[in-house]
Amino acid sequence: MSRPTATRYPHSLYLAQGRLAALSWGRDAAPTWLALHGWLDNAASFSRLAPLLVEALDIRIVAIDFRGHGHSAHAPAGEDYALWDYCHDVLDAMDDLAIERVALLAHSMGAAVACLLAAAVPERIEFMTLLDGLGALNTPSGDTTSQLRKGLMAHRRPISRAPRYPDLATAVAARVAGGVTPLDTITATPLVERNADVTADGHVQMRTDSRLLKPSLVRFTPSQVLALLADIQAPVLLIEGEEGILGKRDWAEKARQAVPHLTRHVLAGGHHLHLEPKAVSGVAEVMTQSLMKRRDQS
Repeated sequence: MSRPTATRYPHSLYLAQGRLAALSWGRDAAPTWLALHGWLDNAASFSRLAPLLVEALDIRIVAIDFRGHGHSAHAPAGEDYALWDYCHDVLDAMDDLAIERVALLAHSMGAAVACLLAAAVPERIEFMTLLDGLGALNTPSGDTTSQLRKGLMAHRRPISRAPRYPDLATAVAARVAGGVTPLDTITATPLVERNADVTADGHVQMRTDSRLLKPSLVRFTPSQVLALLADIQAPVLLIEGEEGILGKRDWAEKARQAVPHLTRHVLAGGHHLHLEPKAVSGVAEVMTQSLMKRRDQS
């Protein structure tokens, strides 16, 4: 059976009474997956992978901008960006789209959010594909006080202005130079384009809420994260980049062992392998084969 041709140009959506922005690929009537991006990224993180999956699997992918990212609204004054707050973004999007159980496609921080949801509300999660991310960033219990102090001091300081650049190329170069993980120009460009506003004087200003750069007041402890991972009931497909953030690190080994139903693939690429032009087709192929196998077994 031939698959419908997927457009590479997504539709824009606004969900949760306009609070959340999103990009949608595929037929409205097709089974819907939600895509969750990483920290300081946005829905364009899936702009190269989503069209391949839509065409191969005849699904609809809705990638949301988390609060404070991309085109979504910033958190109100006085509120924080705790990891669990993003869970409400996902549940609000599901409610708006009338999805009772969902497949999640999640990268990095988005993968952490997906893991929280899969543990806490297993009846809402059908299965998950995690891209170079598993579990949540954590702090040993003995560092709780220092983490709280660091967070309190940072949150008391004035909010800095959003970065501003003379043009888009300079903004992309800044993202490449200042990224937490290695990122080249061609990979960074879709993320920066979605995050950019052109000001009246022709400059480019970033939309991202600068409060996202402030440290968390509280983090889960390692044992709490492992307990959450152990409570995940949904099947998990974990796709890692050879140059990604997991690999053979002790924490990653413990996290993988904690998940009851996990299948792991390691592919050539970095942390953003789903957005890297040379790596994205391999990610799509592994995902397509995995879902086809699931469909055959059901």
